[in-house]
Amino acid sequence: MYIVVDERSSVATETVAGFGAQGVTARSLAADTFQAWLDTTPADDLDAVQGFVLGESAGRTRYTVAIRSLSHAPIIALNETRSLEQTLDLFTAGIDDVVRRPVHVREILARAEAIRRRMGRGEVRVPAQDKAGRLKVYADGRDPEIDGENLTLPRRERHILEYFARNRGRQLSRVQIFNAVYADHGSDVEESVVEGHISKLRKKLRLRLGYDPIEAKRLAGYTFVG
Repeated sequence: MYIVVDERSSVATETVAGFGAQGVTARSLAADTFQAWLDTTPADDLDAVQGFVLGESAGRTRYTVAIRSLSHAPIIALNETRSLEQTLDLFTAGIDDVVRRPVHVREILARAEAIRRRMGRGEVRVPAQDKAGRLKVYADGRDPEIDGENLTLPRRERHILEYFARNRGRQLSRVQIFNAVYADHGSDVEESVVEGHISKLRKKLRLRLGYDPIEAKRLAGYTFVG
């Protein structure tokens, strides 16, 4: 999930729609409520954030400092004009990258992945592979591959697999997975729907791989072992 913050609602809506067109979950937050969201969001929910996209906002540098104190996710700023002084100020504040609008969301995704690789923040590499090198999981909207052939998955199942790959070896609860996949926490979707998605995903992986790379422990959660 990506978080988009911009005081211009039209720009935020456009950016979120761009992520959606690439099959990537994103959520927009108003600039004047973003700090409160950071202060009240549980750590597990913040762990599900793959990146922050900060557009125009008077408190952008302040938000950057607050984000970095809570999350290692890439922070990318969107600028409307070329300004060396402004760009340097953003980098000094802790922004990882600065891009000029208009920009395609695919470039934002690519830059975020480059930041994760460069900083070694434990995020999924492109591609992430299982131990045998048969399963490759991408994080840029592409379907995973098994033995060099695409495994076409519905968007939610693909997002779940990507989240598992980013957290390989870590036990994940149903709530954590739900928060990672459904950006709109105010939706009417029940958390139990995640179990159905995971069940279908595991069945497809077993069919193609001959084994299940996802371990499940009752009442504890799931672990991607690869």
